[in-house]
Amino acid sequence: MAASKRVKPGDFFTPAEWRHLSRRSDLLGVGAVVHAWGVIGVAMALAVWQPWLILVAIPVIGTRQLGLAILMHEAAHGGLSRRGWLNDGLGRWIVGAPVGADLKSYRPYHLQHHKYAQQAEDPDLNLSAPFPITPRSLRRKILRDLTGQTFYKQRRNQIANALGFGIRPGQGTQNRMTAARDAVVPFLAANLVLLAGLSLAGVWWAYFVLWLLPMASWNQLVTRLRNIAEHAVLTDQDDPLKQARTTRASWLERVFIAPYNVNYHCEHHMFMHLPFYRLAEAHRLLEGRGATARMEIGDGYISVLKAAASRPVAAGSLS
Repeated sequence: MAASKRVKPGDFFTPAEWRHLSRRSDLLGVGAVVHAWGVIGVAMALAVWQPWLILVAIPVIGTRQLGLAILMHEAAHGGLSRRGWLNDGLGRWIVGAPVGADLKSYRPYHLQHHKYAQQAEDPDLNLSAPFPITPRSLRRKILRDLTGQTFYKQRRNQIANALGFGIRPGQGTQNRMTAARDAVVPFLAANLVLLAGLSLAGVWWAYFVLWLLPMASWNQLVTRLRNIAEHAVLTDQDDPLKQARTTRASWLERVFIAPYNVNYHCEHHMFMHLPFYRLAEAHRLLEGRGATARMEIGDGYISVLKAAASRPVAAGSLS
């Protein structure tokens, strides 16, 4: 197994800059968790108060649900708090469990992704390898996301694995069952707490309309867009500055697609221990030194999607 090539911080930043960029802050890490739930809570309250706002609340909440998953990812890197117990507690129960993500099983899986990014041993390679696809294929995927089909399939398979169904006997069977249970049980518990809380507030229906529906629709779409933008159709997968893509995001895209600096993915792979709240600053420093000209940079999510759906349709094909 050949690990992916790495870069050295000293090749891009002064020692003082690196000390600042790599410094972690409980205030900023925990504050992001509070912010994510605060946005969800405000969006729910406004939609309950004025039901016509439900159409706006669904994508806002769906994007913050992605934000919770992003913060769980940050916890996998130890970036939510310098205190390990707080970092892992927040990562597993407050941001991971409500959206069905398990920090315990995700961390080793994700660190393997970093170690072997875009190599045959990368466990996330299947997310990017099929691209580019045809525009029609992309439209079908988006339709399945927005209509809840992707969510249903994922949860069905996850629950089946937790019960031992759908897993072929052999090496790793018990580990897969345990990993599925570690995700399913906290997910169900957290969602029962959410349902109970909203029911006690007299708005039980908000759980289904303003939590479950965004998770089953918009959240699935923006999660797919994130996966495509981060690693699909790269120009040089062996170059450590091009093994992931940074996507320039407008303020509107940050609200509805890419929360918490998730669009700075090239910087994250170059320096994976940088906390997410320092990535934009790292990007500006790299840009000022001309390094971004060598990096994989996408000009907005629409341009990345066009590249991902650039495969021509074969003559006589229905793809």
